[in-house]
Amino acid sequence: MILYPAIDLKDGQAVRLVHGDMEQTTVFNDNPAAQALSFVDAGCEWLHLVDLNGAFEGEPVNAAPVEAILSQTNVPAQLGGGIRDMATIERWLDKGLARVILGTVAVENPDLVRQAARAFPGKVAVGLDARNGFVATRGWAEETDIQVVDLAKKFEDAGIAAIIYTDIMRDGAMKGPNIDATAALARAVDIPVIASGGVSSMADLTALKDTGVISGAISGRALYDGAIDLSAALAALKS
Repeated sequence: MILYPAIDLKDGQAVRLVHGDMEQTTVFNDNPAAQALSFVDAGCEWLHLVDLNGAFEGEPVNAAPVEAILSQTNVPAQLGGGIRDMATIERWLDKGLARVILGTVAVENPDLVRQAARAFPGKVAVGLDARNGFVATRGWAEETDIQVVDLAKKFEDAGIAAIIYTDIMRDGAMKGPNIDATAALARAVDIPVIASGGVSSMADLTALKDTGVISGAISGRALYDGAIDLSAALAALKS
């Protein structure tokens, strides 16, 4: 199971939110590239980046810090937030991003997801963000009546690289991930599923790994707060 350290970008800074609320922001580093380098130095194999402003505005906002991270690190990175058309997908991949994460458009324009996955094999993931099992879009500000598993199944034959499943009510709350829902999703589809939201301890990582069906986990606040030692966690997950 791959551990993805998370760098959430708001107004050019590395931050964490609680339950996706832009008003509940904690700034952890005003130099996101330096933060990324510290994760790389600890041994991470991937980076997970989110343009929070972009998720709300529907277009990239934090391009400068993302580009700085890409230019200064040597591990693959995936990015979500504000990526809603093919031109933006192409632009990010041309800049060296390993994988784009499509969230809102997976609901509003699923054909774009399929088109992108065909055009860029292995480089397109779908972000499914859920509140009480139902998908939320546009920076989690809008709720739908679409259940996570139902939407995921629609992309079974699309060739997407992964699904990032975030339980919004767990995100940033340090209360543990929704293991049951994440594992149920992973068992319902053949697409690799990455857990996100609430991953706050080594015990959480072990529990996710022990399901045998979850391919990755994203953690942010726990790494910044020191609740998870990144180097130790990476070593433990490889053993």
